[in-house]
Amino acid sequence: MILQSIPHQLIKNSCIFAHGFLKTKVMTEEVEFILESAKEHMDNAIMHLEKEFTKIRAGQSSPAMLNGVIVEYYGTHVPIEQTANINTPDPRQIIVQPFDKSSIGAIEKAIMAANLGFNPSNEGDLIRINVPPLTEERRKELVKRAKTEAEDAKISLRNARRQANEEAKKLEKEGIPEDVIKKLLDDIQELTDGFSKKVDYIFERKEKDILTV
Repeated sequence: MILQSIPHQLIKNSCIFAHGFLKTKVMTEEVEFILESAKEHMDNAIMHLEKEFTKIRAGQSSPAMLNGVIVEYYGTHVPIEQTANINTPDPRQIIVQPFDKSSIGAIEKAIMAANLGFNPSNEGDLIRINVPPLTEERRKELVKRAKTEAEDAKISLRNARRQANEEAKKLEKEGIPEDVIKKLLDDIQELTDGFSKKVDYIFERKEKDILTV
């Protein structure tokens, strides 16, 4: 009885409004998802770059210099930090103390195989690594390596941008308004530019660290 008293046009208008509201909500969520997904991929590119930079030694010794060293331990391959304590008692030394003394040979072999330019000294219960000072030529090589890593990071950023742009164009084909798509593409570019500047900053900081004698 109550429904019969409500004008048909009012019900129709309410349905149109509800449909439009839901459509706008879905559209907003899709746009936000594209931006968040792009940001996540770009964040991962930055994290990977910073991880790779820890492997490029500058002046002082650091446990991170052994990142990426893989030890064959009882038939399995594990990161060196899972087989030993690694510390730096001074700026020119790295001490590797195995949890299991019987693995010291395998750890020494893994450090040599990693081709880090170190000559580990096996002292029976620990491995001592003397970190030689960097020559000018070696510093230039490391800067070149760091620049390559930075360029790789920027390639990852561009790939994330391309993927986001493609998703935006799909939304346009689905009927999302042109002005919404344009703003989304602008936001994607702004996001990319911001992360690109971050890569430049991280590289410049690493370059300064490498070249500082």
